[in-house]
Amino acid sequence: MSGFAPVPDADHETVSIASNDDVVRARQLVRTLGQRCKLSLVDQTKLVTAASELARNTLVYGGGGVMRAGLVGRDGRVGVTAVFEDEGPGIPDIDQALTDGWTSGGGLGLGLSGARRLVDDFTLETETGRGTQVAVTKWRR
Repeated sequence: MSGFAPVPDADHETVSIASNDDVVRARQLVRTLGQRCKLSLVDQTKLVTAASELARNTLVYGGGGVMRAGLVGRDGRVGVTAVFEDEGPGIPDIDQALTDGWTSGGGLGLGLSGARRLVDDFTLETETGRGTQVAVTKWRR
């Protein structure tokens, strides 16, 4: 998808998301990066949970896509960023999709709003008929 920002200033790894096994691989990569970054166990769990929800959304609602993840640094801080992209139908009502407690079903029940609460930085770009990109970052404390 052109027009969406890549993982900023990061060497990253890419995981194709086309099956449930790929969702597991995405979770494992994010956990490994969280450990490398020395995130606390609580913050690793939050990041992995958010990544799991977003990877599943990429598969189920976006028809598959990719996750690019890596370590990032900004203003003397280090963290883990993961960007999920698909070329699916897009999200027709972003406000509804980001409403607490709203889910279209099939995921962990967190929805996008739950994933957003679990991370420090969250951006969502979508275009109907063109796809969706969600980028999340968890910073080491």
